[in-house]
Amino acid sequence: MPDARAVASPATASALALLSALVRAGVTDVVVAPGSRSQALALAAAELERAGAIRLHVRIDERGAGFLALGLAVESGRPAVVVTTSGTAVANLHPAVLEAHHGGVPLILATADRPAELRGIRSNQTTMQPGIFAGAVRLERDVTPPEGRAGEADAATRLAREAVLAALGRDADGGPVPHPGPGPVHLNLQLREPLSSAVTLDDASVPEPGADVATSVTENPAEVDATDVPVARLEHGPRTVVVAGAGAGPAAEDLARSAGWPLIAEVTSGARFGPNLVVAYRALLREPGFGDEVERVVVFGHPTLSREVPALVQREGVEVVVVAPSGIEWFNPGHAADRFERAVTVHPHEPTADERAWTGRWVRASRMLVDEAAASAAHESVERDGAPSARGVPVRSGVDETGHVSDFAAQRVYLRDQLARIRTPIDRRMLVEAVWGATWPHDRLVFGASRLIRDADRAVPGRRITVHANRGLAGIDGTVATTLGVAIASQSATPGQPDGADGAPARSTGGTTRAIIGDLTLLHDVGSLLIGAGEARPRVLLVVGNDGGGTIFDALEVASSAPSDAFDRVQYTPQQVDLSGLAGAYGWEYRRATTRGELDEALGTSVTRPTILEVPLAR
Repeated sequence: MPDARAVASPATASALALLSALVRAGVTDVVVAPGSRSQALALAAAELERAGAIRLHVRIDERGAGFLALGLAVESGRPAVVVTTSGTAVANLHPAVLEAHHGGVPLILATADRPAELRGIRSNQTTMQPGIFAGAVRLERDVTPPEGRAGEADAATRLAREAVLAALGRDADGGPVPHPGPGPVHLNLQLREPLSSAVTLDDASVPEPGADVATSVTENPAEVDATDVPVARLEHGPRTVVVAGAGAGPAAEDLARSAGWPLIAEVTSGARFGPNLVVAYRALLREPGFGDEVERVVVFGHPTLSREVPALVQREGVEVVVVAPSGIEWFNPGHAADRFERAVTVHPHEPTADERAWTGRWVRASRMLVDEAAASAAHESVERDGAPSARGVPVRSGVDETGHVSDFAAQRVYLRDQLARIRTPIDRRMLVEAVWGATWPHDRLVFGASRLIRDADRAVPGRRITVHANRGLAGIDGTVATTLGVAIASQSATPGQPDGADGAPARSTGGTTRAIIGDLTLLHDVGSLLIGAGEARPRVLLVVGNDGGGTIFDALEVASSAPSDAFDRVQYTPQQVDLSGLAGAYGWEYRRATTRGELDEALGTSVTRPTILEVPLAR
């Protein structure tokens, strides 16, 4: 690290010391939104990128920058740093900060500010930045301006270490702090003129990524090691179901499988797989002989996609065990939870006949209901498009075992059937099942907060893939930016790590990141489509289910009684944006699919750059 005396601007010396220390603590990604007061931080970050110490990302909109950092952090588990100038630039980070706060995502906000003496006297672009995020940060420091004095670089290093540990939910010794756990950190950095000076790092001054063993983050650093928290043991006996909400992780599936209990796992849980998975849980929780016989529910993560799960938790006579290794809040609808645990296990046990029958009933009934729903949808397709195979009616191809057509009449029926299937219009279930089926473990899938995530939760089968969604507050804010962050983090080399033996970037999945979002979710974050010169352009496919507005609100009770024109204007908010023109304006590739055949082709075509796939849907 350059000696502060060798740098003309104390702001630059301090910025370089801080960012270098963050790199040594394991930070790999810095997102910069340009501004005057923050120029020292921005230029120091650019120099660190030139030296290969970080991945630098530049966005002109602070709200998008915040969510890009959120996506980088949620995929990597490492704190991502976002740099802004002063004033409203800081306030624009608030949506991402709240999502990180409630979702337990590590972020470090490095916000530039005027010196304290300029506050409260109508100085330009100056407001009370300290405290702006209220109780939504794990740590806040209002740092006095550097003056070029001895010891300032060491102070910046200590600040960086403190920030990384707090963002990861760890104490000064690196141990977990379950409450509040990982989350955002705010470093408000007062800076005086001269606001920057040129700086060039020589090889000896380049910080080594992760070199600070006291704070260095490792693979999946935001995850709490189960050996670091007390583990409660659950007894067999009560008829139990395991619920996995957003962020639950594989621990929920592991418990369900070990104990032999039914597993209710939302699509964003990270636990939607395994032999005990119950996809049709909504219907079964309402069904006599199933939901009404549950005696205990063990909840992991944050369930947000149904009304049935909160109703179960609040039902009289049901024991509720909530499990979360860390977090600012416990999941506790109606304040009905009986126990709160950081980790749980179950006694080794040979399941009784009654226990096997309990889980078997749930799994078999779920499969039957899912198959019935698929058959019903297929029947509608037959009525509409005349494809008999969609109804389960076998259609012979007319080709014999030698590979030759021996029955030309059967061949004609078969070809008409295949053509009808290809021409079948796309509905929501078809869309989510197709995208889910096209996603593999090396890919990433992101869901927006729209109607489609609930359609997927009702229908898609178990599949061990990585799925992300902003379910901390479940807003549509920043979904495009979050998706880009997830894509970049999963597809890029980690600074400081050598490439793999095959030359692939270290930690790169080599896959594609797909997002299933609604049209309003896209338009709400349309500015994040702007990817500037020199920025990473990852393999990302935004699958936009375009039903012309907010059809999720059609499910509201008031939709049937409110005046339709008023309801449409203030809730449905109809739109007719030309998504093809939008994609072209921002330099994205554009695809469109209206039939099953077109959808299969669009999903089967390789994605080499940012792409929008528009899928028109009926309201």
